[in-house]
Amino acid sequence: MSTAAETEPAAVNSSYRDVLLRNRRMAGLLLGDLLANAGTGMLIVAMPVQTLAVHGTVDAAVAIGMVEAAPFLLSTVLALAISLGRLSATPRRLLLADCVLRAVTFTGLGALAVAGRLTLPLLVGGLLLGSTFRMAGSSSRRLLATSMVGDTDRFAVNGLLGLGGNFALLVLGPVAGGLLVAGAGAGWALLADACGALILLASLLRYVPQAAAVRAESGLEPPEPERESGWRILRRRPVARRLLVVVFFFNFLYMPIEVALPLYVREALHTGASGLGLLWTALGVGALAGAGLVDRLRNLPQRPLLIAIIALWALCPMALASIGNQTAAMVVFSLGGLIWAPFTPVAYSFLQSGLRPGEQQPVVTLWTTGSTVAAPLGLLAAGPLIALTGIHTSLVLSGLLTMLLVPLAAWGVLTRADP
Repeated sequence: MSTAAETEPAAVNSSYRDVLLRNRRMAGLLLGDLLANAGTGMLIVAMPVQTLAVHGTVDAAVAIGMVEAAPFLLSTVLALAISLGRLSATPRRLLLADCVLRAVTFTGLGALAVAGRLTLPLLVGGLLLGSTFRMAGSSSRRLLATSMVGDTDRFAVNGLLGLGGNFALLVLGPVAGGLLVAGAGAGWALLADACGALILLASLLRYVPQAAAVRAESGLEPPEPERESGWRILRRRPVARRLLVVVFFFNFLYMPIEVALPLYVREALHTGASGLGLLWTALGVGALAGAGLVDRLRNLPQRPLLIAIIALWALCPMALASIGNQTAAMVVFSLGGLIWAPFTPVAYSFLQSGLRPGEQQPVVTLWTTGSTVAAPLGLLAAGPLIALTGIHTSLVLSGLLTMLLVPLAAWGVLTRADP
């Protein structure tokens, strides 16, 4: 039996506007997701500041690394258990648990920080516990939103999730977080993130049907008495399995850029924190434009589009390595954001179009986990790579190795092997 992953859908994909006007419940969930992500975006600015205030005798770099890694640990274990069929829970319940636990934990952390009683162990432990459902909740947001629409609307919903996420995480959240930290202190950003979790909780309760209704409408549970492992599903769907490898390494090979960038602005651009901030702003503006562009790409063939995104992004770090001017670097980074932003919605739409309803949750959760885990692993590998090869060479290597994914991606998505 052929799947949608083998042939491009004949139906015309809906536009952002049509989907938002036609499905108010889904639009309400997306609004809650955007506001929750804005709270998380504030922590991008606030957490390093808060860590430096409480690291004590622990080396500052080590302390920041501990704080950055803490949210990934328990959340990865739980997400793998769900995606491999060890635990069973509906997406709605997982997202409810994520919102409640995050709101309670981050309220406690924020209150301790504002009172001046927060310590590094409490901060790391709180982030570890409060983010337990982080990855499972992230995949559940996508599953719930896409389950509330038909096949022709799925591409637009994935694009809208990317548009809202990029705007909240890269633009609105960091700007608001910077102002809040400067005016009131980093602890208030923790409280703001807790408020974002409560807003998402309210939108979930208001706009998403009860768990039984979601299961009946979307078929998120398979007909078999026991939930199937996401890995087992991927074993019989080679196209999805190969594309997961591509997605993992696409994210993994991006990480040297994040580590090299602070050194790059100091040594190549001869600027400091202001130059770094301008580069991230340029990326955010480009990513926001790219997420909006997804709506215009909705009826292009998704297979060559994925391959083109990978190839064009690979050129960006190589171009950056040859530039010694702030303005030119900002132009390249904004173009990089424009190219990079459509990758996630296009990849997830392509993946979901080739899965049966009962296969969606384990596979999407496994995908989310794999792509997210690529970030800390890439960061760990980036340090030694940059120390060994230098800043410019590491940027070039990031681009060249990403370019090697192009033939792998072409083989992965163009080979029609799924049953």
